[in-house]
Amino acid sequence: MLLVSNDLSAVNRTEWPYSDGVGLHQRFEDQAGRHPEALAVVGEIDPFWSSDSLTYGRLNAAANQVAVRLRRQGIGPGQIVGILTERSLAMMVGIFGILKAGAAYLPLSTDDPIERVEFVLRDAAVALLLVHSPTAARAPAGVSVLHLDDAGLYTGPEENLSPAAGPRDLAYVIYTSGSTGKPKGVLIEHHAVVNRLEWMQRAYPIGPGDVVLQKTPYTFDVSVWELFWWAREGATLSLLRSKGERMPQAIVEAVRRHRVTVMHFVPSMLAVFLEYVAGRPERISAGLGSLRRVFASGEALSGVHVGKFNALIGQAVGARLTNLYGPTEATVDATYFDSPAAGSLEIVPIGRPIQNLRAYVVADGRVMGQGETGELCLAGVGLARGYLNRPELTAERFVENTLVPNERVYRTGDLVRWLPDGNLEYLGREDHQVKIRGLRIELGEIENCLRALPDVTDCAVVAKRYTESIILLVAYVATVAPLDREAMKRELRATLPEYMIPNHFERVAAIPLTASGKADRRALPEPVFASPPA
Repeated sequence: MLLVSNDLSAVNRTEWPYSDGVGLHQRFEDQAGRHPEALAVVGEIDPFWSSDSLTYGRLNAAANQVAVRLRRQGIGPGQIVGILTERSLAMMVGIFGILKAGAAYLPLSTDDPIERVEFVLRDAAVALLLVHSPTAARAPAGVSVLHLDDAGLYTGPEENLSPAAGPRDLAYVIYTSGSTGKPKGVLIEHHAVVNRLEWMQRAYPIGPGDVVLQKTPYTFDVSVWELFWWAREGATLSLLRSKGERMPQAIVEAVRRHRVTVMHFVPSMLAVFLEYVAGRPERISAGLGSLRRVFASGEALSGVHVGKFNALIGQAVGARLTNLYGPTEATVDATYFDSPAAGSLEIVPIGRPIQNLRAYVVADGRVMGQGETGELCLAGVGLARGYLNRPELTAERFVENTLVPNERVYRTGDLVRWLPDGNLEYLGREDHQVKIRGLRIELGEIENCLRALPDVTDCAVVAKRYTESIILLVAYVATVAPLDREAMKRELRATLPEYMIPNHFERVAAIPLTASGKADRRALPEPVFASPPA
């Protein structure tokens, strides 16, 4: 029985025409044809290009030349090409080149352990890996490599290639943390990204003169709109210097230097950034005066964040803050909420569905009404194809909607409820997945790696919040020998990325259990720190 009220039903009337017949990169090609001399990408000086920037025409030509080489090597639709680069001009040339060839791009982090990179390349059956000079030495043995800093690569035809991939072909594969101990690849098609970008342009239009800051590591899905939105609309992309996303001073300098108008923060990093600029009020107008729109996603945005943003930045330069929500499996973002231009909020909702997506709150097989808590389930064109090589998990998370014929929904695992105004309020997780600085972490993946270590008999990992910006992973471990924390960290770094290494290890005699035999995380003792968490 459908229990949604008429008002809530109206929230899901999100149908809107979108360009479902074109590839993700084709609007960029149109812009390059009309305005080849316009500034496309600007960042740090790149020794290979002897420049800190590329025009639309040069970026398009270079990407075409990469695509020609890829096609000659047999790359096309249905294939996945890895890219292992720092944030750079080469990164942009490589990503667009892969898409133009008709393949999907798979971003890989230079910070990940080699074992993890090798697993992802095997799991995705990657036949070719793109690198450049700073990352070439990180390429695993046995993988075919194409070097983006090879001058010989840029001697071929510069014209646009005939489209190879269709709207239902893969555009990218992003790996997220997996509860089984191995990351899982999420498969996103071209049309889903196009819908997401066209919604953003309709809601928050940009054009020539706008500058989007690219600061999210490209292995995380927030990067997708940073990487492509500007290129469709004739705007410019500013590449934050490599590793600069956690450096407020680097962010302020990039905004000032390149006149950035649009940027994104994970809420915990937004808190750090606001604290930084609060201590330097003279830098707000001088350094951030160009800002028009700031987006936040990846974690819960609090009323404190909104109040501080409005008091410090909104009031000074007129920028607005928008809260976005969405899992990787729904193509970056599924809902949005525009914060007020002044003051704070007691509750910051995650908002309403974007165009062509629908949201249901479900509990015990029933769709819940206003004020009732349930799991958020998403439907619409933004849904991923599923998980690569994981049919069982795909069938578990992407299920048939019994209320709407032929509709598939994604079970997010997030608990929400509808507010009286038709916005959704985020209430937490059903499982042991957490987000820290916007990075999705399955605590079970860390626990499985811990259990594989010598002397560890049992473990449990929890995320503890101490302040708006300090969230720590605490590992409780039962061991047969004294706890060697540094040795344990070294061993975990062989398989886990740095952001998944616990900040603190607490030795316990045993992990407390609930009556059903599961780890009782609430019964775990408070960790003892040598100094206060920082």
